[in-house]
Amino acid sequence: MRILLCNRDDRPVDAWLRDLHRLLPEAQVDVWRPGLPPEYDYALVWGPPQQLFDEQPQLKAAFNLGAGVDRLLALRLPPGLQVLRLEDAGMGVQMAEYVCHALIRFFREFDAYDRQQQASDWTLRPPRSRADCPVGIMGLGVLGTRVAQAVRQFEFPLLGWSRSRRDLPGMRCFAGDGELDDFLAAARVLVCLLPLTEATHGILNRARLARLRPGAYLINLARGALVVEDDLREQLDQGHLAGATLDVVRQEPLPPGHWLWAHPRVTLTPHISGMTVREDALRQVAQGVRALERGGDAPSGLVQRARGY
Repeated sequence: MRILLCNRDDRPVDAWLRDLHRLLPEAQVDVWRPGLPPEYDYALVWGPPQQLFDEQPQLKAAFNLGAGVDRLLALRLPPGLQVLRLEDAGMGVQMAEYVCHALIRFFREFDAYDRQQQASDWTLRPPRSRADCPVGIMGLGVLGTRVAQAVRQFEFPLLGWSRSRRDLPGMRCFAGDGELDDFLAAARVLVCLLPLTEATHGILNRARLARLRPGAYLINLARGALVVEDDLREQLDQGHLAGATLDVVRQEPLPPGHWLWAHPRVTLTPHISGMTVREDALRQVAQGVRALERGGDAPSGLVQRARGY
């Protein structure tokens, strides 16, 4: 079999090639460059150009080296191409860490203690009730489930929302558009882990953010375009939202001068909540390639292109 590697995140490819040869010794692996003959079976991609798929229409499958496939699906892909995404690859535990850090920083008011330290103010703040701080997780796939497992250890009430019905232990689950408003109204902290699709683009707009409990907190580590940023600013400035931790924004990198940089109620990180762990990712890719070569059951991580995830 022949495999193309196109990882355009500016990381050296030598380590990727080394591990691919170790995990798939029977494969010929080449780094993509324009003009290669159309004789490859699989492509491993992150941020690929349209030219790759125009020149390689015979590809059987493309493995996206990340969890989100929205940018890949925005390209003109060959009709018969199977698309597979990473389901965890070391990202789940990182995202769980990220959410728990942001949640506890908000709940225990550590931002306020930071300000008190700057003012030499030794004041104890009264403890808050966990029962009054339900955590709602939007998106209950592999990563959302992993985050829920971590948050559960801190004994917060747990809510979950997904497009289709899920039943997870220790969580009150909501499903579909008809139950979205009730889910939002019950949440004090909202964690967004939805895939970006036509249906979810701008899903967190003014009306939906306003349905959260007063003093709510938003944590978004999925895609920036899920949130209407001007509506978020309005809800922050009006005090309906106490704050937000954002690992993703609509335009990345965020341009200088953007209001999100300086807003006192916003904490920003540069899309680092779940970074691909190379060895875990390539182990999952190798399993997927071998499953496709065998035929039979669909491999793990197969994307339903019409649905967008």
